[in-house]
Amino acid sequence: MRSPYILFIFLLVFSCSNNINQNENCRFLLNVGVNLTIDLNLPQYSQLQFAGNSVYEPNQGNAGIIIAYTGVDYLAWDAADPNHVLQSCSVLMNSGLFATCGCEDKNKYNLVNGLPENTNLQCGLKFYRVEKSGNTLFISN
Repeated sequence: MRSPYILFIFLLVFSCSNNINQNENCRFLLNVGVNLTIDLNLPQYSQLQFAGNSVYEPNQGNAGIIIAYTGVDYLAWDAADPNHVLQSCSVLMNSGLFATCGCEDKNKYNLVNGLPENTNLQCGLKFYRVEKSGNTLFISN
């Protein structure tokens, strides 16, 4: 008697996805390998000791990586606007827990959930996994 319920739950769980980047229109970013180590004791990362701040790390991912600290978690996002073909203006500029595209449309993204602030945009930011050990962050995909 339990099998139909277990099968239903299994199908429900595996058929749903909360990844906004699964949209077929979100094809501008490449799957670039990322394996980055951040020492939070270094001065260039001092802002990550305070909640609500973010830093930009160039030469990683598609257009660099933005690392944000919410006060609870460290999150890492690709700094390329996923709603544009990669170009110089589509590199996101971070400010606190938001990032904005330099192109004419000024797309803005939330660095807590990776979602665009403008609901008309179809693609959210590309997420990278962050693991913390002591004062070191390991960022990868």
